[in-house]
Amino acid sequence: MSTDLLGFSRSRLGSARRLYSRLGWLRAALFFTEAGGLAGAPLLLMSLVFLRPASYPGLGSDDTHFEVRMADEGCEVHRFDPSVNSAHVLESQRLWFHRLSVDWRDPHPAVAAQKLHSNARKLGTILNEFGHHKIDVLKADLESAEWKVLENLILEDVLGQIGQLIFEIHLHWPGFEVSGSDSSVVRFWYSLLKELELKDFRLFHSYKDLSKPQLFLKKDIFNASSCYILSWVNTRWK
Repeated sequence: MSTDLLGFSRSRLGSARRLYSRLGWLRAALFFTEAGGLAGAPLLLMSLVFLRPASYPGLGSDDTHFEVRMADEGCEVHRFDPSVNSAHVLESQRLWFHRLSVDWRDPHPAVAAQKLHSNARKLGTILNEFGHHKIDVLKADLESAEWKVLENLILEDVLGQIGQLIFEIHLHWPGFEVSGSDSSVVRFWYSLLKELELKDFRLFHSYKDLSKPQLFLKKDIFNASSCYILSWVNTRWK
């Protein structure tokens, strides 16, 4: 039987993809953590929601089905969402909610001192503050901040601390603090995705959300979607 890195046989990778299509991304995520030999250890999952600006009311998902299911399966789950009422809430035995969001930069110290409840941090900063050195599964819906956050994870070498990456990406506009011609924006996006590949992250599933507008950089594109969910596994994960 031929074998990939991490001990994944190619037949099991194929089985995982079939599971993905039949049962959805939750089952596939669980399958990959078990196939990686981690089933006997408590898994750490972090779920990130972007700080939604006042000019973008209603952005972001309030659906916590994934987090609840993963906690029920025995994972330690931390959901970071700036809309949470309290700073830290223990929702169930293994599910924490935190009034924080991930950003591609930390707040300026002078501004943070004036704003006592400043709640946006870089992922590396959040990991240090919570004492986490590894994340088995990182799920992020960052509402068009994903490109800058992904760039930060690459530049600060945080990717090595992540076992699986589930990112919702948005293509209807360049994203926060991404600008230039359409071709330069696409090259920037591609460079980040290519860097993931170079860091041994393997794309094992993609989901096209057909309920979203068929837009690509503000242009109508037939049979396209402005939103995809991409899932990678770190083939060097131990």
